[in-house]
Parts: sequence; C-alpha cells; structure tokens
Amino acid sequence: MNISGTLNVFRLIRDPTLCLPHHTVSTFNHLPVPLSKAFATRDGEKGVDIRAVVLDKDNCFAVPHKNEVYMPYNDKFQELRKAYPGSRLLIVSNTAGTLSDGGFAEAEVLERNTGVKVLRHDTKKPGCRKEVLDYFRNAPDSNVTSSSQIAVVGDRLFTDVMMANLMGSYGVWVKDGVVEEKNLFARMEHRLADFLLRKGYYPPDPSSSFE
Repeated sequence: MNISGTLNVFRLIRDPTLCLPHHTVSTFNHLPVPLSKAFATRDGEKGVDIRAVVLDKDNCFAVPHKNEVYMPYNDKFQELRKAYPGSRLLIVSNTAGTLSDGGFAEAEVLERNTGVKVLRHDTKKPGCRKEVLDYFRNAPDSNVTSSSQIAVVGDRLFTDVMMANLMGSYGVWVKDGVVEEKNLFARMEHRLADFLLRKGYYPPDPSSSFE
C-alpha cells in the first residue's frame, strides 16, 4: 500500500500540472543520453544541465518484481551508467529499498545485478523527495548543487513524475513500460495527462536551488 502516493494525489486537485512530465519517451530504450538533450531551453543560449539521474525500476528498466535490467534495455542502461557514473545515477523504487523490502534483500540483489546504488527510504514515492535530495547533497561525487540538475525517469505520473516536480527537478515519463500496465491508477494517469496537454497545461518550471 503506497500511502504517500494516495495522499499526494490530493495535491493534484490544487495543482494538476504536478503530474505532467517535461519530456516523454515511448520506452526506456528511447531515452536520450545525456538527458540534458531532452529539454529545450527557454533563452536559447544556456542549456539544461542534468548532472544526476533518478531511475524508477518496475516497468521502467525492469520487468515488474524482477531485480535485474530487462535484457533488451541493457545497452541503454550501460550507456546511462557511463554518462552518470558513481553517485550520479540512483535507483529509487517503491519496492526494492523500501520498508516493505525486508532487510533490504531486494535492494542488495538489485545493486549486485545493476552496479547502481539503490536508495533506502522510509516513505514511498512521491513522498521520499527529501531523502533523494539528501542523498545527492551528501554524495561528494554527484556534483549536484541544484534540484534542477536532477532528472527523474519513471513510468508513473503520480509517483515518479510528481516527485520530480515536487523536488523542483525534471520529470521524464516512460509512457510504454516493459509490460502493458492494466492498473486503474495508471489508466487514470494517462487520461489526465492527455486532457491537461490538450488544454494547454505545462509542467512546473524546475527550481534553481535545493528545497
């Protein structure tokens, strides 16, 4: 049960743009690397500077409930690891690394299989944004000084993309997951996003500093 996700949905009543991504790709394999290339600039001069990437796991780069990279996505995953080495690439899952992951056993397996750090967090997305920001603040090799230097990549608008917007970061939506998403909330997300975009809504501007 994702209490954080359920409660934060009520934020959308006040500001529905919180679920809108800054960039959308069909699948994980369509991610541009480096991710800075995904975002248009407002002034036409200074580009977006993405220094760190947060990756969702289930139905983003992995089959749900599998703690390994989906094989057809492995080349793209390794490309991301090379572009964002060390602490600059972080997996934030609502399964592995959470309190429901007894002894963080899944997180340890996932780290061994991917070579990427898995965040241990008490609150599920989108409520763990402070823990994500603290991680990058305290990682000397992340070189992150602003929330706007972080991109969050995931398949869920109400968790991954919403967390990015609440953090003041860039949200990248993987619209078509590894498997077809039949969850009621996922279908609601797609419909809401389509409606807002047709009405001319845009996602919030990323902030220039940490919360």
